[in-house]
Amino acid sequence: MSGHSKWNNIKRKKEATDAAKAKIFTKIGREIAVVVREGGPDPNNNSKLRDLIAKAKSQNVPNENIERLIKKAAGGGDKNNYETMVYEGYGPNGVAVIVECLTDNKNRTAGDVRHYFDKFGGNLGTTGCVSYLFTKKGVVVLEHEGDLDEDSVLEDVLELGGDDMTFDEESAEIVCAPEVLGALRDGLTEKGYLVVSAEEAQLPGTYVTLTDEEHLKKMNLLLEHLEDNDDVQNVWHNWEMPEEI
Repeated sequence: MSGHSKWNNIKRKKEATDAAKAKIFTKIGREIAVVVREGGPDPNNNSKLRDLIAKAKSQNVPNENIERLIKKAAGGGDKNNYETMVYEGYGPNGVAVIVECLTDNKNRTAGDVRHYFDKFGGNLGTTGCVSYLFTKKGVVVLEHEGDLDEDSVLEDVLELGGDDMTFDEESAEIVCAPEVLGALRDGLTEKGYLVVSAEEAQLPGTYVTLTDEEHLKKMNLLLEHLEDNDDVQNVWHNWEMPEEI
């Protein structure tokens, strides 16, 4: 599934600058506010919160920050009423893009997203215009130091409900049904594997390659502006990104 890799292909890796960390904390904080409001502050009784805590830790959010965010959400300290909004559209040369947002102002967010698409060679479409090209999956990433046997890892993955795995000398990426994501992550952790992330992902079935320099420039700018927006939680696309990006 090398072409399906969220981490190595359809989402760029950002440097861990202070500004990038602040963005991550803001986005995680919004997600925690929503899941605590919906399911309560106890991760033992709120599987979505449990998964989100694991996600926050995988992105190096300190434990004290996570606890503070949960307490704030549980105590009603966050007065913003965030709503989930999903936008679909096309980037340069027909690249399919899904933008998942949590916002307290739908008009602001819709205006921002539309502006980015218009400015960087794309167009915002209607609901369903590109989502049929994607499948929602769980993706778990393991890291290792070249000391794991691929067949043994795959055996454990399949035993725990995983569907597929890509393995290399530094990591393994495992695809599963979304409903088994938490159990798969916990099971692999219990078996001693280093799980660095476990998230739901929109994986594309087909990909678009960009060769025109202007298309490449605009697609990069579109993704940068979307990902830098505080309202935007995730950006999924089917651009077959060059390895150096």
